Amino acid sequence: MINSECQNYTFRYLVNVKMAKSSFIKTLSNSIMITKFMNLKKMMILIIILLTIISTGCINEEKYQGDMKILSSAFENNNEIPGKYTCDGDDISPPLDFQDIPNDTVSLVIIMDDIDANNFVHWLIWNIPSNISGFKENVDLTYPQGRNNFGYIGYGGPCPPSGIHHYRFTLYAIDIMLNLQDGATKQELEEAMSGHILEKAELIGLYGR
Repeated sequence: MINSECQNYTFRYLVNVKMAKSSFIKTLSNSIMITKFMNLKKMMILIIILLTIISTGCINEEKYQGDMKILSSAFENNNEIPGKYTCDGDDISPPLDFQDIPNDTVSLVIIMDDIDANNFVHWLIWNIPSNISGFKENVDLTYPQGRNNFGYIGYGGPCPPSGIHHYRFTLYAIDIMLNLQDGATKQELEEAMSGHILEKAELIGLYGR
């Protein structure tokens, strides 16, 4: 027969086991809840960051839009660029027309790149006076120009490896003259005019093989 001391010890042991089990389950449950809460919190923070980035991008895009236009008498927006302006022809720059330049503009910038080739750079020009209304075909520029992704300074016409590519001529109106030397890269140009853009306009030309 089990004496009372042994019974009391056994009872206390079972109670302690039960309490420990209950405490473990409670702790585990709380940990799961905390983990779920933390994951939810992280997810909410990520969503807020993404929405902020998206909304900021939209705001910036809208900020730069206005009445300014860049056109060409050689081709209409979203239409084919004639072969003479490409590497398959004379590889000369097309005529461009600038309209409705903002009153506060100090200088103009042009960036031509290939949207379908990781924004391959074809032409960089800056410090164009705000009173210039455009360029003639095969213009001999006196304004500073950057180094394109072909490796030389000046205009390099469309030259896609295959398929139809979209070539973007972007005109920027900015509030300063840029302190950049000939041969600057697209990144250097964009960094220099950051915070000084008043408006921008785009002209898209297509060319394929």
